[in-house]
Amino acid sequence: MSPEKTSRAGLPSELDGHAAPHSSTGEHNSAHSTNFLNHDNEKATNDPNAAPDGGFRAWMVAAGSATIFFCTLGLSNSFGIFQEYYMTHQLQGQSASNISWIGSTQSFLQFFTGMLAGPLFDRHGALIMYPAAVLYVFAIMMLSLCSKYWHFMLVQGILMGLVQGFLQIPAFAAVAQYFDKKRAAALGLAVAGSSVGGVVMPIILSKLFNNSPTSFGWSVRIVGFIVLFFMTFAVISVKPRVPPRKTKLFLLDPWKQTRFLMFTVALFIIFVGMFTPNFYLPTYAVSKGMGAALAGYLIAIINATSTFGRIVPGILADKYGNLNTFSIGSIATGVIVFCMTSATDNAGIIVYAVFFGLGSGTIMSGAAASLSRCAPDPSEVGTYMGMGMAVAGVGALIGPPINGAIVGATGNFFAVSMFSGAITVAGGLFAFTIKTRDKAGLWGKA
Repeated sequence: MSPEKTSRAGLPSELDGHAAPHSSTGEHNSAHSTNFLNHDNEKATNDPNAAPDGGFRAWMVAAGSATIFFCTLGLSNSFGIFQEYYMTHQLQGQSASNISWIGSTQSFLQFFTGMLAGPLFDRHGALIMYPAAVLYVFAIMMLSLCSKYWHFMLVQGILMGLVQGFLQIPAFAAVAQYFDKKRAAALGLAVAGSSVGGVVMPIILSKLFNNSPTSFGWSVRIVGFIVLFFMTFAVISVKPRVPPRKTKLFLLDPWKQTRFLMFTVALFIIFVGMFTPNFYLPTYAVSKGMGAALAGYLIAIINATSTFGRIVPGILADKYGNLNTFSIGSIATGVIVFCMTSATDNAGIIVYAVFFGLGSGTIMSGAAASLSRCAPDPSEVGTYMGMGMAVAGVGALIGPPINGAIVGATGNFFAVSMFSGAITVAGGLFAFTIKTRDKAGLWGKA
């Protein structure tokens, strides 16, 4: 093929989506057909590094990432079911604060390991996911054998949290590499997998724990086999788009970028307060007279409605700006957390769970999209997202135990809702102030 017939993307000019100025009719028709077949933007462009923003490979990566979040965040977001069960069974001698340390440690580590998982994904691609997937299934099976506090902390808190990070951060980064103009929407669809998992897992666990003769061990093993099936599909589907970067493993550039630093601080503050209903709403509901079986469905309701909270704001973010939708969603979530103790009967608590799911769903997908925009190159997306999520994970670590201590000291949940709501609103407002440093201005798209 002669050089003059080749586009800058390394493809024949008629396949580059632009007919040559003096091309024949056949060449023009070929270009037209190619554009029609690649209507989902999966075509070469003048920029060889441009994301396809769609196409079979891109959507397979998004689907594989969704199954990862189904198995990881979907299960960790179900910790309220475990907390309620542990308080009346294996760990009934432990305080609510002590038990919540298990879940908060898991939440912390699944984000904090991004400090290493993100750079490793940028350097080595999907290879890091294979051992993590095996270890994750192993950890769930080991959880089925636990009976003492330190068993649960070691397996559910530490081991599961560690390997979840090596699955989630690569999933975030891979999707971001395949999408640009549709990035927030694609990330929202991927993270919506956690919402589906957060519906399915609590229902399964609640049914098995409360309404069946199945033992705790076999209840957890059933979940383990479900995870094994979906993780097999995930590790086959999720592949990076860009070649591994050759620079040093850890980059200092993110810590020199004001926007990245400010957003990371905002996300840390939000993570301190936003997980309160995920951990304590079932326990609060039982204290108000709701049956344990129905209370177990509250987490499923939160996660079901958060599906819309992840997808719809993601679509809006691509049009109106990631930071705009993230800030508004965070402030709204904080206001909803404030209102937790205003719901005092079964109907009110269920309605509350619906609204909390809608609001909180914005935060995770919005955070991923905003962090990915800080990376100057697609090969550094994993590093930026991993480092940002790692710092934010510290908030997820300290928030639930603080709330548990408040419950222990006051004997009620009012102070918890006030503290968590105020913290979450403060984080959302701080995220909004980042726009004052943006060239688009306070009310512009950012």
